[in-house]
Amino acid sequence: MSTTIRRATPADVPLILDLIKALADYEHALDQVIATEEQLTDWLFGKQVAEVIIAQDGDEPVGFALYFHNFSTWLGRAGIYLEDLFVLPEHRGHGHGKALLRALAQTALERGCGRLEWACLNWNQPSIDFYLSLGAERMTEWNTYRLTGPTLQALADSE
Repeated sequence: MSTTIRRATPADVPLILDLIKALADYEHALDQVIATEEQLTDWLFGKQVAEVIIAQDGDEPVGFALYFHNFSTWLGRAGIYLEDLFVLPEHRGHGHGKALLRALAQTALERGCGRLEWACLNWNQPSIDFYLSLGAERMTEWNTYRLTGPTLQALADSE
């Protein structure tokens, strides 16, 4: 099996949404996906705030990575933040995930980025093992925080 990686186009939006839903299902959170094709088209290809690459085995799409730039004040340059990396379960173990990460590492270096970062759910041991096998460093001293919906609105409205 050979993996090819290509940049997503607007024509891929239905595929991207399907892969997002497959990832959410894997993470037992399918009911939380409210993204639409219209939103993805606007944010990915209109506003261009994130990018997507697709992994294919021959002509068959088997996975994707969605990422965007962040910035390190300490490094004084951008990095790449990997929001989602997903390979369909029936296609795992064939190097597709590594090919996606290799393509992101190459993109980071080509763009002069200082790092490639991502988060992983604590219970997802197969992914944790995979990332560690590539030499990724677990950042145990950092915690992720989030504001959404009503709490985001309350902060925005506060004085």
